[in-house]
Amino acid sequence: MTDNRQESLEERRKRLDSELAARRATDTREAADESRAVENRKGYAVAVKLSSEFIAAIIVGALLGYLLDHFAGTGPWGMIILLLLGFCAGVLNVMRAAGMVAAPHPADRVGGNGPADPVGRDKPADPVGRDKPADPVGRDKNDRDGA
Repeated sequence: MTDNRQESLEERRKRLDSELAARRATDTREAADESRAVENRKGYAVAVKLSSEFIAAIIVGALLGYLLDHFAGTGPWGMIILLLLGFCAGVLNVMRAAGMVAAPHPADRVGGNGPADPVGRDKPADPVGRDKPADPVGRDKNDRDGA
């Protein structure tokens, strides 16, 4: 009787192990599918964002060109020029959002809030290098011997 009970216990344990292995395999497949789905959703979100930025820039350029032509009476030239300008702005916005072109530095913008002279072009160059900031360790940049 104990042998029969021991065999049925071993049989149930093996069956449970095989069921757990099958469950774990489906769980890992489901987790991989879910991670792929998340990546696809992120990709779609980026695609919609980039395309909407591009189309919005073109529409704004066309609308401003139409208004310029309507109120100034310039014929189709305002629409053509501002539509092309909107297209260029749209391409630039997409390239910036995609990370292919860096955003302009705040100091380079006209009327930006950056310092008046960020590079120090107004001051004459110091040949000795005393104007350079100190090293984080506390040594001067010109001090090469480490003392």
